[in-house]
Amino acid sequence: MIVAVAVSSGFRQSVRDGVAAMVGDIRIQPQDRSAGEEYTFMARRLPSEAEILSVPGVRAIRPAVIRSGIVKDGDVIHGVLVKGVERPDSSLSVSIPERLARITGLGVGDNLTTYFIGDRVRVRKFRITAVHRDLVEMDDNLLVYANIEDLQRLNGWDRDQVSCLEVEAESRFRSRERLADVAAGVGFCLLESGTEEEEDLYVSPSTQAYPQVFDWLELLDFNVVTILILMTIVAGFNMISGLLILLLRNISTIGTLKTLGMENKAVGGVFVRVGAGVVLKGMLIGNALALLFCLVQGTTHLIPLDPANYFVSWVPVHIDLGWVLAADLLAFLAILAMLWLPARYVSKIDPAVTVKAE
Repeated sequence: MIVAVAVSSGFRQSVRDGVAAMVGDIRIQPQDRSAGEEYTFMARRLPSEAEILSVPGVRAIRPAVIRSGIVKDGDVIHGVLVKGVERPDSSLSVSIPERLARITGLGVGDNLTTYFIGDRVRVRKFRITAVHRDLVEMDDNLLVYANIEDLQRLNGWDRDQVSCLEVEAESRFRSRERLADVAAGVGFCLLESGTEEEEDLYVSPSTQAYPQVFDWLELLDFNVVTILILMTIVAGFNMISGLLILLLRNISTIGTLKTLGMENKAVGGVFVRVGAGVVLKGMLIGNALALLFCLVQGTTHLIPLDPANYFVSWVPVHIDLGWVLAADLLAFLAILAMLWLPARYVSKIDPAVTVKAE
């Protein structure tokens, strides 16, 4: 059960982080895209920036310049999406995804020749300083991270002109409903400012860019809930069977206790406490094994996945102690409640019959 919760949480975190890296949790951009994305710009600083940062769930606002390009290395030609962000590396340095590294055979220290098509072809020779993991491989857009100043110079823009602004949301606001609420709050701030420049901007959450991803996550959460319910029921029936065996093996003891005046509820409570001790011991062992598995998988990525089907290339795990404790507590209470069913068998035991049989 803990592994199921950890894997579900890991998928949510990894996929949402991957989507946020590509398009941001919420994107503010010009509405007019008729001239092409790379030729449409907006102001880097908005008059309503302070109001947007005060919207519940908003963590930061980051500028970005986006430009499509073509990478060529020998006979290998592939389209890429170059995203200019604020990076600590030097000028003309880039970070490429693992997929692009595999396709081109390039690595850290190599040069990446990129062609940008526009009114005329521009060529830039970037130097690869990092290779990042493809957390989300949902399409053919290979995202290359470059310095924002390099792409501004490429487009002939000044430092105050960018393609879009990406709003980073707090992790607990990255669900479909909450992102929509945050996006609505950001849009209201733009309209409330009253400036013509901001009224022409368009606000869109990442759920609109990749709705199929969030649909898949919701289906995954539903499956996990179903698995947890089934596991709890199976564990409960296993404990019921174990407690019945324990009761049958101690019929004479039950008869003796009832002969001495012990009530049915008290006798049943003894066996429920014994069963609860077995449950706690099993849960401690299960917690230890689950945490060990999550530690190994989280550090080694031992179990791979097909990113074409699962969006990520390995099984992601994320331990949320709150969810672990909640799963432990709910499972323990549910199994403990089910243990009272066989404990009621005590009331049907006749002391006279058991003592006579003995």
